[in-house]
Amino acid sequence: MTGVYDETRCSLGEGPLWHPNLSALFWCDINNRRILTRGVEDTAFWQMGEHVSALGRLGSRLFVAGETGLFAFDPATGDREDIVALEAENEVTRSNDGRADPWGGFWIGTMGKSAEEGAGTIYRFYRGEIRAMYGKITIPNAICFAPDGSCGYFADTSTRQIWRQPLNHKDGWPKGDPEKFALLPRPDGAVVDTEGNLWCANYGTGLLTCHDKAGNLIQQIQMPASQVTCPAFGGKGSSRMFITSAAQGLSDPSPKDGQTFEIEADGEGQQEFEVIL
Repeated sequence: MTGVYDETRCSLGEGPLWHPNLSALFWCDINNRRILTRGVEDTAFWQMGEHVSALGRLGSRLFVAGETGLFAFDPATGDREDIVALEAENEVTRSNDGRADPWGGFWIGTMGKSAEEGAGTIYRFYRGEIRAMYGKITIPNAICFAPDGSCGYFADTSTRQIWRQPLNHKDGWPKGDPEKFALLPRPDGAVVDTEGNLWCANYGTGLLTCHDKAGNLIQQIQMPASQVTCPAFGGKGSSRMFITSAAQGLSDPSPKDGQTFEIEADGEGQQEFEVIL
């Protein structure tokens, strides 16, 4: 059963992350340049100086993908520590979807602020350095990883295609060319459970779809908001799934558009990997 986890209406809710060290969910509102979390009684947020879009674990801190760089953020103090620049001189682009990989790296995509065709790139941050992997991406999304580390996934939402990328077991770099995995209505953020099934939010359709290791559709859930953006596993035993959404661009948004939802997960989710600097 789908419920509302947080009623805050985000213009573009994205990047949900359950932080086990802090026993809390964090997420971003990209357009309003905020990081949010649900407190005991109400929602807390931090106003950032730039667009922020994706989060990772970094000890008791957050690893944050922002418009101009990757940085560490301490929710307890509000302190920021810059780590590496990310297209800082390119005023056209901002960060978008990203996720930590099993080796302590972090994959992050950039895109044009107005979704300019081919303006984006998918990078990997690994051991203090950042390297471009896939260029001419319009809307990078669906970055997630198989529990055995055999492959990663990514999408360019504009093409509807999710790709599976075999990975080197030693250090997690791509091995060979990406392979077609699934063609979806409009793939946005995605996450993989412990069984290797990929769960994907489909923007504009309100659908959360689940696909087996071969890419076959095995389940779909209709969410209360049409513009669902990204799922994340969390809670005790990673038994809950949280799903962000967006209210942007809707001529007649419903009260639930932009809210963050939760469902009891069908199976067990992976705990998010920790970024290693």
